[in-house]
Amino acid sequence: MTVATKISEVRQQVKDWKRNGLTVGLVPTMGYLHEGHASLIKTSVEHCDKTVVSVFLNPTQFAPNEDLESYPRDFDNDKKLCEEMGAIVKRVNKSTLDIDPRHIRTHEATTDLVRGMRASYYLLGALLGRYGKAKVLLPGGCNFGVRPIDQHLKGFEALGCDHEILDGAIDIKCREGKLKGNNIYLDVVSVGTTINLMLAAVKAEGLTVIENCAKEPHVVDLANFLNSMGADVRGAGTDVIKIRGVEYLHGVTYSIIPDQIEAGTYMAAAAATRGRVTVKNITPKHLDSITAKLREIGCDIEEFDEAVTVDARGKNLTRCNIKTMPHPGFPTDCQPQFVAMLTSCNGTSIINENVWDNRYQYISELQRMDAKISVEGRLAIIEGGTPLKPAQVKATDLRAGAAMIIAALTADGTTVISNIHFIERGYEEVVEKFQQLGADIKKVYDPEGELAESV
Repeated sequence: MTVATKISEVRQQVKDWKRNGLTVGLVPTMGYLHEGHASLIKTSVEHCDKTVVSVFLNPTQFAPNEDLESYPRDFDNDKKLCEEMGAIVKRVNKSTLDIDPRHIRTHEATTDLVRGMRASYYLLGALLGRYGKAKVLLPGGCNFGVRPIDQHLKGFEALGCDHEILDGAIDIKCREGKLKGNNIYLDVVSVGTTINLMLAAVKAEGLTVIENCAKEPHVVDLANFLNSMGADVRGAGTDVIKIRGVEYLHGVTYSIIPDQIEAGTYMAAAAATRGRVTVKNITPKHLDSITAKLREIGCDIEEFDEAVTVDARGKNLTRCNIKTMPHPGFPTDCQPQFVAMLTSCNGTSIINENVWDNRYQYISELQRMDAKISVEGRLAIIEGGTPLKPAQVKATDLRAGAAMIIAALTADGTTVISNIHFIERGYEEVVEKFQQLGADIKKVYDPEGELAESV
């Protein structure tokens, strides 16, 4: 960041930027910056190549009876706030982000945006690796079960950190100011813990060995991403991941893997409606557990290099049992969508939710649509084959919202789904995509002024 004290300096700098084809934003203030100013600065940074923040206290804006000298001033704090606006994130196109983290100056993530994230704890590993300390609000977002962080904290402790939890935030510091490699055994297979420790360990001194790791495709993808930035991560996709820390990571252009859960959602919708859908830009191998269950209930499945077709036209689909498991087992994030789909299949299906303790909250919403489902502990028993009825329902979380859409597609009439912010958080252009498939679905405003979907 450059500090200019003369108007001529600012003019010259702006002239140089524009000569190089850069866009320049201006945030005019009178100093003594606060969160409102921070929001304006952040918006300018997001939309412009360069941003000028004026903290000029203009005497002409004071009336004769107003005291110019008593107006609050804190230039050092103003400077700090500008420095800590965080990473510069620009949207290149619909599917591409340009992220420049060089301007991050804080190890704290304690804003309301963080509070609403279910995966906020991922910031812990990244910040610890960069600063040797981190303060992050506890996870929020979708509420379908306790999200324990004990394994995360155990791993960070092994890497040389101490922590305390105060006022809903985790405050962690490295005892020696820097992470130290170590052997870590996870008591349970945890995607979040595996990823978080990987993010931290790539910047730790020496070798870190993580045992009993999660094997999900996005764990492997993260390893590939980190390695492309200069990290040394080996064994991702197996029980043991070995990471030799490096001093520096560099920028990179990287394409992330397709979302197998989004793909599984549209596949389940095809089965529920007895339709035919080809899902493109996917990795079929990542969908093995999903396609296996669709074949089991009677769907025709055809796999290609980067696509899969589900054909349920004219099929008399029947029951199946599902037990959610860590990868390569059936994913818990597809469980609600399959429950909604299985209400249309003949026979009694039994679901064993083996990952999250409270993921059946959405069942009561399906029951509003006359779904014959009972819950006994971790088991959901579905008496399929009875047509669902339209109703007003709500999305209780991201995947539950997707389940409501699938259920609504099978009901004869109009179903209104509220709380769709959950759905839109994880499904890009979900309304448009279902419309392209022939669904009569649109976004509306309910009587209370909240966004809803009508299917």
